[in-house]
Amino acid sequence: MAPIAKKSTKAKGPKVTKKFVINASQPASDKIFDVSAFEKFLNEKIKVEGRVGNLGETIKISQVGDGKIEIIAHNELSGRYLKYLTKKFLKKMQLRDWLRVVSTSKGVYELKFFNVVNDAEEEDDE
Repeated sequence: MAPIAKKSTKAKGPKVTKKFVINASQPASDKIFDVSAFEKFLNEKIKVEGRVGNLGETIKISQVGDGKIEIIAHNELSGRYLKYLTKKFLKKMQLRDWLRVVSTSKGVYELKFFNVVNDAEEEDDE
């Protein structure tokens, strides 16, 4: 008897929609972080299906308010990947020594300054 070939039918589940917010309002208000350049960087660097510049209709990147960027993904996109790209942008702009990326809640990342002032005061006390 010949083996029966099974038809591969991928079960399509419900569409996954994730919303991420990167809040850079604090450094943007101090005029050391360019939000529009960061938005352009994300548009150029986010990979979809292994290809850069393949966003299409699956990922929407928009600037919301002053210093906030909203990413809406209709496919699998991880927050860690966005955090990685944010760190890469900070390194490129030579801001990595002053800013860090912190997850404040699920899907929300915030750029915060390192507490350099407190460390200097502690060293003076010794």
